[in-house]
Amino acid sequence: MSVIIVGGGPAGLSAALFTAKNGLETTVFDMDETWMHKAHLFNYPGIGSIDGSNYMSVLGEQVDDFGVDRHQATNVTAVESKQNELTVATETDKYSSKYVILATGANRDLARDLGCAFTEEDIVDVDVTMETSVENVYATGAMVRAEEWQAVISAGDGAAAALNILTKEKGEHCHDFDVPADAEQLFGSLVPEE
Repeated sequence: MSVIIVGGGPAGLSAALFTAKNGLETTVFDMDETWMHKAHLFNYPGIGSIDGSNYMSVLGEQVDDFGVDRHQATNVTAVESKQNELTVATETDKYSSKYVILATGANRDLARDLGCAFTEEDIVDVDVTMETSVENVYATGAMVRAEEWQAVISAGDGAAAALNILTKEKGEHCHDFDVPADAEQLFGSLVPEE
């Protein structure tokens, strides 16, 4: 099963990490216009201090390790939903997918053009799993929030969308909770010994 993610900031790459790690074919289209390039993180759990661009580089390497197909500097021009199939169009190609996650920051144009419902505050209306009114289309981060535009919130939104997709695909709740043996199996000698 495939997932297409539009946007490669904290929300998009967090979603990509969870879907790819759990075996779903994952493609990310990214113009690398994330606000993280203007940020320095002092308030991200587990990180004392990191430049936003450096953080994005580390996160990009992490999703690459799980085989995410990233299309850098590729603009998505439209997303369409027809007969239970989602189509993502770039300036040169079209891609089909069962699921789409919109992670384009405060830019809500694709969601609006797709016909997603909006709230009175003019933000994309999503449920607790980040799913929009268009089936199998999810919206994350600043496009679903009036003001709470924090990297950690966006990353959580991406994770919530990914876990809901995994739950749909597996037919049971997916939590993606790892234990040390999982890390050893995935990374072997990278896991420090106690």
